[in-house]
Amino acid sequence: MKKLLSFIACATIATSIATEAKAAEVTVKEGDTLWSISKDYDVSTEDIKTWNDLNSDIIKVNDTLDLQVEKTHKVKKGDTLWSLAKDNDNTVDDLMKWNKLPSEKIYVGEELIVDNGIEKKDADSAVKEEKQEEKQEKKAVKTASAPVEKDDSGNAETVTVSATAYTADCKGCSGITATGIDLKENPNKKVIAVDPKVIPLGSTVYVEGYGKAVAGDTGGAIKGNKIDLFMSSEKDALNWGRKQVEVKIID
Repeated sequence: MKKLLSFIACATIATSIATEAKAAEVTVKEGDTLWSISKDYDVSTEDIKTWNDLNSDIIKVNDTLDLQVEKTHKVKKGDTLWSLAKDNDNTVDDLMKWNKLPSEKIYVGEELIVDNGIEKKDADSAVKEEKQEEKQEKKAVKTASAPVEKDDSGNAETVTVSATAYTADCKGCSGITATGIDLKENPNKKVIAVDPKVIPLGSTVYVEGYGKAVAGDTGGAIKGNKIDLFMSSEKDALNWGRKQVEVKIID
C-alpha cells in the first residue's frame, strides 16, 4: 500500500550544531502496521518507535508518524567531502551524487546532504539490485508476451522470482485477497500474491522453500518477477525476509 508522504520542517539532531535531519510525515492507513511501514520505507520498527516515542507496536488509523529522511550539514571551515563522508559512514561519490556536485570542492556555509536517510544504499548493493531488477523486468516481459511452455512431464517451467512475505495478523487488516480468499478464516492456507502478467491469478504453484500454494492475491508493489507469500504470523513473515526462489506453475 502506498503511503501518504510529505516533507515537514527540519529538526536539529544531536550529531552537530550545523547538522539537521529532514523528516517525512506518514499517515497511518487501514491495514498498516508498524512492521509494514518499516518494510515500505526500509527503516527498522525500533527506529520508528524511537522517533515517535512509542512504547509499543500498536498504531491507529490516521495516526501520523515521523520518519527521518535525510541529514544535511552546513559546511564549516576545515570540512572536506572526504571528512564529511567518513563522519557519516558514506562515500565521497555518495555525497557528490546526492548534492549534484561537479567536483569535490565545497564552500563554507554551503548546505550538503550527508546522509540520504531511507533512500541510502550501499553503492555496490545498489548496482547489483539495479542489474537484478533489469534482469527480472526483461524476463517478466518475455514471460508475459508468450504462453508458458510445458516440460516433458507436463509441468510448467520454473520462474525465478524475488519473494517477500506478508501477514493478515494485524489490526485493521481485512485478510481478504484479490480472489476472495479469507486468510483470517484460513490461516494455514498457502497463498501468494503475484503479478498476473507473470504468474496467472488463480493458478496452482510450487514455491521453493514454501510449498504448494495458490496464486490468489495481488499487490501494488508486486510487479514483474516478484511474489509475496502469505504467512500466518508477523514473526514468520519477518523470518522469511527476502529470498530468490524458483516457482513452478503446476496448473
